[in-house]
Amino acid sequence: MYATTESLATTPAVQGSGRSRWLALYTLCAGMLMIVLDVTVVNVALPAIQDDLGFTSSSLAWVVNAYLIAFGGLLLLAGRLGDLLGRRNIFVAGLALFTAASVWCGLAGSQEMLVAARFLQGVGGALTSAVILGMIVTLFPEPREQAKAIGVYAFVASAGGSIGLLAGGVLTQAISWHWIFFINLPIGIATAWLAVRLIGQDKGLGLGRGTDVPGAVLITAALMVGVFTIVSPAAELGWTAPRTIALGALTLTLLACFIVRESTAANPLVPLRIFRSRTLTGANLIQALSSSGMFGIFFLGSLYLQRVLGYDALEIGLAFLPTTLMMGLLSVKYSEKLVMRFGPRRPLIAGLSLIVIGLVLFTQAPVGGSYVVHVLPVLVLLGLGGGICFPALMGLSMADVKPEDAGLASGLIGTTAEVGAALGLAVLATLSATRTESLATAGKPALDALTSGFHYSFAVAAGIVAASVVIACTLMRPTREAVETDQQTDEVLEAA
Repeated sequence: MYATTESLATTPAVQGSGRSRWLALYTLCAGMLMIVLDVTVVNVALPAIQDDLGFTSSSLAWVVNAYLIAFGGLLLLAGRLGDLLGRRNIFVAGLALFTAASVWCGLAGSQEMLVAARFLQGVGGALTSAVILGMIVTLFPEPREQAKAIGVYAFVASAGGSIGLLAGGVLTQAISWHWIFFINLPIGIATAWLAVRLIGQDKGLGLGRGTDVPGAVLITAALMVGVFTIVSPAAELGWTAPRTIALGALTLTLLACFIVRESTAANPLVPLRIFRSRTLTGANLIQALSSSGMFGIFFLGSLYLQRVLGYDALEIGLAFLPTTLMMGLLSVKYSEKLVMRFGPRRPLIAGLSLIVIGLVLFTQAPVGGSYVVHVLPVLVLLGLGGGICFPALMGLSMADVKPEDAGLASGLIGTTAEVGAALGLAVLATLSATRTESLATAGKPALDALTSGFHYSFAVAAGIVAASVVIACTLMRPTREAVETDQQTDEVLEAA
């Protein structure tokens, strides 16, 4: 069900006792938290950045888009580079680049300087985050410990966004928007230092085992063009605009060329055999769909609190705190017990179902809504669902992966999450805006039209996550061999 002792052949050496492995895990999670925080911490500070640097409403989107394009476009390549050159090397290099780019962002005195620095941040973020899950599953080959470690990682990866809303509000209102970037300097330096101290040098496969330059160029170009299409022309001009269709066709052409290349290359960047695993394929589909719904709701939910209920940046961050706390409690304390007791599939289905219920409930939040009555129950359900399902999903995504492909699989699950989040945000934001405009044109009061637009997007998000429940119930059915393994595990646990 999880990585076996065969993974030890490529496990990064860890200094000292078993306690050092957990310190190494916390170090990896600190790096991941920096990356995840950066996505939402910037959203809260956007109005201040716009006022200071003179962005227009349309150009302001590039403060976010520049990061997303680099991050989503390079994740898959970064994961494979970790397999070839050593995961610790890529992790530390990514931290260094991300930290340096953060300082540049904080010092930015012009629009062009900030957008360029954000692009470099995305490159560093991709290098850092793409190899983390692969390192975790090789550091913790024993099933129970691995489930617990993945629970900690899943909490950071999934709940970090809501922490970013709070951190962004505090820093922006207490000091200035520059400090949402400067804060990364001490954290990045400390994390890189601890990584070198706690995680020994792992030996990569070498560039000779996978130097597929044409494949790397094709997939990176495809992902960058695809993410650019989603966050720019699709969101601004519409999905049927000629420019959107042309760029979408280019994306599909690049992907087709990449698949042809990988099926014929002697040392492919992404061996297509990795998709023979029904578990890995299903996990990535679920990751893409669930990220689409969850990330979009964090964004649109923040807008509902701001524009309809009148919350400021700090109040929005505090409002989302229950989601973070619920995810943290379940991911760190109970996810490992749930996975070991029921296997990963049942917690996955239960958690996704709770998210769907929460999203449906959010469609009932009115114009004069109460936080306690209309928002808090939704955030609690999202926290419960995320805390139960995401650790199980992370474990499933790496369950059938060979040790030499761990970095690739880690980058793949990150890529589907990022592209899914970008796609979900673009689709949900566009649907919400279109619905609001249509109702306002028909004469509906402004706040009523705005709230109805949010409701429409919340309903669509619920449908997207519901599709992932269907995939989990069908495609993720355990094989006969896996069932026998789980039964043997249960017998061992009962005997112990």
